[in-house]
Formats: sequence, structure tokens, C-alpha cells
Amino acid sequence: MIDSREIKNILPHRFPFLLVDKVIELEPEVRAVGIKNVTINEQFFQGHFPEFPIMPGVLIVEAMAQVAGILAKRSGAEGNTVYFMAIDKVKFRKPVVPGDQIRFDVTIVQHRNAVWKFAGKAFVDDNVVSEAEFTAMVSEEEL
Repeated sequence: MIDSREIKNILPHRFPFLLVDKVIELEPEVRAVGIKNVTINEQFFQGHFPEFPIMPGVLIVEAMAQVAGILAKRSGAEGNTVYFMAIDKVKFRKPVVPGDQIRFDVTIVQHRNAVWKFAGKAFVDDNVVSEAEFTAMVSEEEL
């Protein structure tokens, strides 16, 4: 397991944009499973449908990408920053609300040098709430 302290050593993200609480499974070069506990105290709930708070879909995809970044770094990616290059086939199937625990299952589709392609799914309980394919670049340089 990778806890939140170790995640901070792997990713440059910090509050309020660090969206992964822990990684419960990691198989380098193959897949990772991360967890996000969604609480009513999340800053985005103040303005994202306050009467019926739901987690913004773009943040679900961002959290999925953060799990992918951890997987890439633990699979030998060189560099400190992971940049989105493309996001494809995104689907949002069910809303994520305070009290939910999201499980992100991310697999490596391919990688060449600094460019990595992933497929991911986000689950609450056993229900898929979102899925996406995305490409990212791991770099030492700022773009």
C-alpha cells in the first residue's frame, strides 16, 4: 500500500488538488488501484450544486490520472510532472456524492519514452461511475 505521505513524495500535487488518498494495489508496468474518500468538506461542493452536491466529473478524471501518474513513476518513468496530452472515450455513469469512496482502477495501455497511455475506471462500491482513456507525458521540464 502507498499512503498519503508517500503519494506526496511521488506527485507534486498538494491540497486542495491532491485527489488520491492511498494506493491499495500496484503492479509496476501493469496497473494500480487508488482510493479517494469523498467528504462533504471538499471545497468544490461549496459551489457544485450545493443543494445536491456531486463531485465534478473533471475531478474524477483528474484523480484517475493521478493514480496513473503514481503507476508511471513506480514503473520507471523519469521526471517529476505528469501532463495530460489527450483524454478520450470519457463516460460519466453515476454521480459521486459525499460519503462515497471512489476506487480507481488504472492500467497501462502502452508507453514509449516519456509518453504513456492509460485506461481507467472509477467505481463506487461495484458500480462504474466513470471511465476514460488518456495519454500523458512525464517530464522534468515545465511546459
